[in-house]
Amino acid sequence: MKVGMVTASVSRKGGGIHEVVRRGALELHRRGSNISVFGLSDEHAREDCEAWQPVAVNIFQQRGYKPFGYAPDLLPALRSAAPDVLHNHGLWMYPSVASVQWSKLMRRPYIVSVHGMLDPWAVTHSYWKKKLAGMIYEHRHLTQAACLHALCPAEVDAIRRYGLTNPICVIPFGIDLPLLPLGGSTRYDKTLLFLGRLHPKKGLLNLLKAWQQLQQERRLEIAGWQLMIAGWDQGNHEQTLRAYSREHGLQSTVKFVGPKFGGDKDLLLRSAGAFVLPSFSEGLPVSILEAWAYGLPVVMTNECNLPQGFSSGSAISIDSTASGIARGLVDLMSMPHHERAAMGLRGRHLVEEQFSWTSYAEQMSSVYAWMSGAGPRPECASSHE
Repeated sequence: MKVGMVTASVSRKGGGIHEVVRRGALELHRRGSNISVFGLSDEHAREDCEAWQPVAVNIFQQRGYKPFGYAPDLLPALRSAAPDVLHNHGLWMYPSVASVQWSKLMRRPYIVSVHGMLDPWAVTHSYWKKKLAGMIYEHRHLTQAACLHALCPAEVDAIRRYGLTNPICVIPFGIDLPLLPLGGSTRYDKTLLFLGRLHPKKGLLNLLKAWQQLQQERRLEIAGWQLMIAGWDQGNHEQTLRAYSREHGLQSTVKFVGPKFGGDKDLLLRSAGAFVLPSFSEGLPVSILEAWAYGLPVVMTNECNLPQGFSSGSAISIDSTASGIARGLVDLMSMPHHERAAMGLRGRHLVEEQFSWTSYAEQMSSVYAWMSGAGPRPECASSHE
């Protein structure tokens, strides 16, 4: 089967979505699917294409208003490639328009992975821009999709609340498991790590407020701990975070280390003692699964949509307020080291059991076959009740 994948970015700039699309494409290729990827240009696209090999990657120059991502050569390339099924990873940009036009011209189906973009917080952020985009093109893109892809049951609820009645398949993505030394690393045991986009939805300003609160209270639990914030800036949010840190004298215990990829990211995860994600909204956060894969205990909100982390004892639940984050951090930091290590080990087992790229590719292949008329409706795909 020929499958076309459309994504806003084929580079590190796409964050977790880029990694999910890349690994999914590679696994589908390994299983015998003919995969072609179509992405928009950015400053890292050419450099990062090597990581997709042997999957074919096509990059298209953008024109006009950059956040929209208008790429006039995208639709002709999709028509020329003529995939049996098109898989669009994302919303609110020109690839949505191109997907609808391709489907109409070719009379072939497409599926949309919404990647948390229809969660309540995400929909209300930049509300009027998204309202206008919905009226002009996005509503058509979503309603005409043969299937919508959700990463978890909570995302199904968000899609239905948005008013969509399409069939939905629920398929969590996988995670690669690094080799870990027996007993793990304790060299930087008191480093609390955030790794991801520096964006308001991640709750980082409230994390800094919580950190300041604990510093002011001189809590014994926080003694010796440092907060490391790693990631790529979006919308100049990093400036806001750095300014807050300076104004409140947090520089000695809060470190901004920039984006980390490849070997640098591996070293960072191996050196951390715990992971935090106080997010307001997520689809299924890659960063938490990666943290568990490295055996790290996690502090996260319910909005991260990984309730199995709480039920398995792999994570501490917090709300996204500064006081709620502070309480969760005290709970984490007051634990003996062996208890935090046990939490991380449970997270590692959770990822091994539930988040496999093989399972992702098997289920997604069955959805593609059903959409194209080459197979029955798979169990992971349900219609609106």
